[in-house]
Amino acid sequence: MSAAWGKCYDPTGALHGVPTYPWKLAPDGYATRRQLRARGLRPGGQPVAAQVMRMNRRTGTPRVAYLYHVDRALPVRPMTSRKWGALALAMLARRTCPKCRITYSYCLPTSLGMCVLCAYPEGTH
Repeated sequence: MSAAWGKCYDPTGALHGVPTYPWKLAPDGYATRRQLRARGLRPGGQPVAAQVMRMNRRTGTPRVAYLYHVDRALPVRPMTSRKWGALALAMLARRTCPKCRITYSYCLPTSLGMCVLCAYPEGTH
């Protein structure tokens, strides 16, 4: 067993506080948020049941994904018309420049906080 694998294997939770397994070696019955969502489920307020861990080869820091019990997961709440409306308004705000008030067909870069034309008015010609 390698030292990195040993740091990632703690099925009792004595070292990390929750049961910890190496990447892709978690037992059946656990799933990440994305895996639950793919099945049409959500954690439903349950606490983190376990985690999978892998050591980053370049930096040596651990990467962690939290796991939840599949049998305790609840179905995803359906989208209501109010939620669809709120999502549409949020996306409209991301596409509208706060300076010139033009609405673009793409989301504006958050690094600029406005459209490219307002951020660089003199142009790059």
